[in-house]
Amino acid sequence: MMKVYLVMAFVLFASWCGAEDLTVLSDTMDGGAPRDMMKRYWSAEAARLGRQWQASYESRKTVEQIEAYQAEMKAKFVEALGGFPERTPLNARVTGVVERAGYVVEKVVFESRPRHFVTGLLFVPADERFAKPYPGVLVPCGHSDTAKAYDLYQRAGALMALNGIAAFVFDPIDQGERSQYLDANGKAPIRGTRAHTMLGVGAILLGWNTATYEIWDGMRAIDYLQSRPDIDAGKIGCTGNSGGGTQTAYFMALDERIAAAMPCCYITSFERLINTIGCQDAEQNIFGQLAFGMDHADYVMMRAPRPTLIGCATRDYFDISGTWETFRRAKRLYTRMGAAERVDLVETDNEHGWSIHLRNGAVRWMARWLAGRDEAIEEPGDIVPLSLEEALCTPNGQVMLLEGARSTYDINIQYEEQLAATRKALWRDGGGDELLTGVRGLAGVRRLAELGEPKVQEGETLRRDGYTIRKLTIVPEEGICLPALEFVPDGGSCGGSVVYVNEAGKQAVADAGGEIEDLVRAGKVVLAVDVRGSGETKQTQQRYGAPFFGTDGQDVYAAYVMGRSYVGMRAEDVLVCARLVRRRASGQDGAVELVAAGNAGVAALHAAALEQDLFKAVTLRGTLASWSSIIHSKMHDNQLVNAVHGALTVYDLPDLVRLLGDRITVESPAGPDGKPMSE
Repeated sequence: MMKVYLVMAFVLFASWCGAEDLTVLSDTMDGGAPRDMMKRYWSAEAARLGRQWQASYESRKTVEQIEAYQAEMKAKFVEALGGFPERTPLNARVTGVVERAGYVVEKVVFESRPRHFVTGLLFVPADERFAKPYPGVLVPCGHSDTAKAYDLYQRAGALMALNGIAAFVFDPIDQGERSQYLDANGKAPIRGTRAHTMLGVGAILLGWNTATYEIWDGMRAIDYLQSRPDIDAGKIGCTGNSGGGTQTAYFMALDERIAAAMPCCYITSFERLINTIGCQDAEQNIFGQLAFGMDHADYVMMRAPRPTLIGCATRDYFDISGTWETFRRAKRLYTRMGAAERVDLVETDNEHGWSIHLRNGAVRWMARWLAGRDEAIEEPGDIVPLSLEEALCTPNGQVMLLEGARSTYDINIQYEEQLAATRKALWRDGGGDELLTGVRGLAGVRRLAELGEPKVQEGETLRRDGYTIRKLTIVPEEGICLPALEFVPDGGSCGGSVVYVNEAGKQAVADAGGEIEDLVRAGKVVLAVDVRGSGETKQTQQRYGAPFFGTDGQDVYAAYVMGRSYVGMRAEDVLVCARLVRRRASGQDGAVELVAAGNAGVAALHAAALEQDLFKAVTLRGTLASWSSIIHSKMHDNQLVNAVHGALTVYDLPDLVRLLGDRITVESPAGPDGKPMSE
């Protein structure tokens, strides 16, 4: 009760002192907190795209229609990944062997790309009951730091080998022995999901994805299995859990060599994912996949009628209702192909993890479809996993300490350098309409004439000495509310109009005596606006990608899977607001000044470069200087929101700056860490 009295006293004191409240949106706007506006927006978009998906799914009735869909979906999937490199020599070698009762473990290193090393443990049967060549199963690891050395992944590999199936349990990038970035002491400052997304931001800019690397590693791992005389090249399976379930889903969808598959503790649906735990790390989000119609169910249906078993857990954080919905959809499609028995589901009453029921189910499924043995298989209790030291495949425990090793970052840099030469040639003459059309297409910025007039809701009016502040809510489309403050000088807008956007929100410099007041006292009408997902509507609760990728990383990835960028959407917000303030300022049709700070500057730069007639002057403060710097620095901070898929294949931010010539001023340009650059 005392706390309530203190709060009431503070409110009364603030009102007696004339304290201003510059907040525009209510705490319960549109049915929830302003910070969740974008989460609600993406939930509605996911539902809309889900209805489109369902209609398309229902239209596929015949085997011919299904096969045409499968070919089209695979092509779009590969395109979204940026394609794959050519196959090069694996240069595979076994660096050690550990014997166990009934099987041996070979420690393997191969190159999925030249000098890009993959490490794994191959569990090979040693029981004379099983004749060579053995079926071979690929086991990509989930997000465990120890990866292939993790107890449960080793147990799965051992259980395979004890039942006559060779199993290759391998390290994904940035796990186990495959950290891609080491500091001066040879240690990895970040690993796992954070490292995947750190790489992923740069990969996005190149038109790739962290998944591009992982999928190619898996395909080359199949090449390795098929190269061995003791493994039957025609009997290849794949199973994995969690992040390994993600990889399994991708491998089985794209690689027809996988005869039997079982993804575990991953498959749900994107609509349920977005409405529950949100989008996950980089490789689990494929650019535009929901826009072109690829949901979790499609990973299964793309491979129909090949045998697929879905493993799931009742209390998983990957929503079980989405899993069953996906299974039902896949079952119906398999039935249409006359192969209903080839898709099934195993549910264990557990939380997220590769529990013994799922491990047993995986080995039974592989034995049934790869070895022709439909029998009960139970994991024995006397399996002895290798120790961490025994499981090492490299001398010093990290592939990047091998001579001549190339990391994913090195590959990104090499490609960016090639693209830089191409961009230089493209923009040599300053850029024409065709290039700007390319920029629009990549960022997703429509022409100003295509943007509808926003609804404007006027709220409270505040008075300051010499000018008025009007609270506005600008609604450019359903579900989006842009809170704004319109500063109007008492004498009217003799000095023109200004749009001000700031990463920190409109109130960052709105206090009396601040920068905005200086502009107003010069006779300018200033519209300070929070573009979507900033200021009052900035998401502050999403911790999955924090602190390196902002507190809104899952919302940004929701946009990504729907084929959209925050840069493009925010650029359109700037355009709509610039047109609005020009008209509100005494009906002027003249050009507008644009001031942007922090990450909001990337969107503002796009708006100004693409609609140059709308702006007479642009000032950027503390804004990222170039996307290429993200690639070359490797480590970066809060740049996911600034990423545009494939942008560096056509342009970089300095190309847009040069288009504006003398009209743009760049102050304190920022590096990829968000801090001012020294030069």
